[in-house]
Amino acid sequence: METYIHLALFIVFQLCFILQLYFLIAKYSKLAGYKIPPRDEAGDSIPVSVVIAARNEAQNLSQFLPSILSQDYPDFEVVVINDCSSDGSDIILMEMQNSYPRLKVVTITEHDRFKTGKKFALTLGIKAAANEHLLFTDADCVPSSDQWIRLMTRNFTAETELILGYSPYKREGGLMNTFIRFETLKTGMNYLSAALTHDAYMGIGRNMAYTKTLFFKSKGFASHMHVLSGDDDLFVNQNATSTNVRIEIDKEAFTYSQAKTTLSGWYRQKKRHMGVGKLYRNRHRRMLTVDALSGFFYYVLLIISLIFNIEPLLALGLFVLRLGLQLFFYTSIFKKLKAKDLLLYLPFLDLLYYFYLNIFGLIGTFIKTTQWK
Repeated sequence: METYIHLALFIVFQLCFILQLYFLIAKYSKLAGYKIPPRDEAGDSIPVSVVIAARNEAQNLSQFLPSILSQDYPDFEVVVINDCSSDGSDIILMEMQNSYPRLKVVTITEHDRFKTGKKFALTLGIKAAANEHLLFTDADCVPSSDQWIRLMTRNFTAETELILGYSPYKREGGLMNTFIRFETLKTGMNYLSAALTHDAYMGIGRNMAYTKTLFFKSKGFASHMHVLSGDDDLFVNQNATSTNVRIEIDKEAFTYSQAKTTLSGWYRQKKRHMGVGKLYRNRHRRMLTVDALSGFFYYVLLIISLIFNIEPLLALGLFVLRLGLQLFFYTSIFKKLKAKDLLLYLPFLDLLYYFYLNIFGLIGTFIKTTQWK
């Protein structure tokens, strides 16, 4: 009986290995080979509205907003929605308006019987925006260069309505920072790769763009206004087509933000996004579930095979083969996304990542969040 159990476990391990290889090659080959267009192909400048929803972000607005207002771009405005802030954000924004005529402020005041969320704030900001082409980021983000607007918006065409950028966290010391950066990197690799294969399923609101026409044509966030999160990924999931999405991963088009430094702070941040994946299109939910589960059981059964001496040499051989293919694809991708330092810790971080995916995915099925800030 023990022999049959060992055989069954190893067969499942091999199946998980095959699935992981499929995802590895199918998802990442195009991103690994993707050529970033030269910066001199930025094209003609189009009027752009940068939209930022901010609730109690006085310090971040003071620190980061000037780098957005000082972008090297001829025709843009910055619309900041001051969403029920009580930390003096209104004073800071008022002072900035005196120095930056491009700044437009939309103020939302708290109502006793009506609690607003980020989607409501963004909707008001989009309505207030003067331009058709909208670029989004958060108050705690800083562009990596003064070319951010130019590089992101160069991707708009008559057919392109959605542009997905990349927003990493700043590199600092410690295991938590390393893992947060890796998880963000993997998320970025996944949605950028999906867009390159004409099946975009999500984006990150810290760095993305779309047209006002697309927003109103799809009735904005109406279909998921009852869900706290999803102003970025659910919007992309519901509105992306095989032809209307492009990506921008020039390093000068990144937006950076500060990673959480405590487990509790990081958990609260992730909690706001848990469970949103349940509302993705069916094929995207299946894809993400199979990837998460096959990666988790791949590592669990690899460890079991080594501990209980179930074809240990073959198990190690399959591990080395997968790791070799990861390095083959990841080296190019990590270089593009400015994260080559993470390659050194790849085996450990990858194992941690798949355990994280399944644990937080399970938690997300039971948690309902009630605030966005």
